[in-house]
Amino acid sequence: MKKTIYVLILPLVVVSALVFTNYETKNETKPSPKPLSIAERKAHMADERKKWEASPDGIKYKEWELSPEGKKVHASYDKIRKHIKTFTNMEAVVTSVTFKRDGKSSTIKWLIIRIDGEEYMMQFIPKDFHQLKSLKVNDKITVRSRSAGYSPNHPYLILSGDYIARYNKILFKRDFSKNKGC
Repeated sequence: MKKTIYVLILPLVVVSALVFTNYETKNETKPSPKPLSIAERKAHMADERKKWEASPDGIKYKEWELSPEGKKVHASYDKIRKHIKTFTNMEAVVTSVTFKRDGKSSTIKWLIIRIDGEEYMMQFIPKDFHQLKSLKVNDKITVRSRSAGYSPNHPYLILSGDYIARYNKILFKRDFSKNKGC
């Protein structure tokens, strides 16, 4: 009985030793990456940006930026930049609650609003959009946003919908504790 136990344990010990020594040599051969300085990081990011701008997607984006549509989207951002940076109230009017993008997933819901004569888009998942189901076209709302995004695939600037209220009643408020501020 003892002999069979030894016979079974001996190969296990040998294999474990080989795996452990192989793991040790692999770890020893890898040099530890040294942290990059701020200047090196900026240079690396600039190189990556140049590579992306030379790619087909980067070229397409640059052409869109110079087009009338791209300039219009950038100008609309300039109008509300101050409110986004300070996270202050913006008075808006709902222009569409049923906007859909052609050929795209129906799981994303869009709210189109007008602020100071410019149209903006707000994207929501269905669970969040459900809180806004009472909104109708021409409703006046108060909006706060922490960020905005450009995309050549969208006709308007995309605002993050972080806070939406109507008649001083909060309809939607993004909970940043759930997603660690992202």
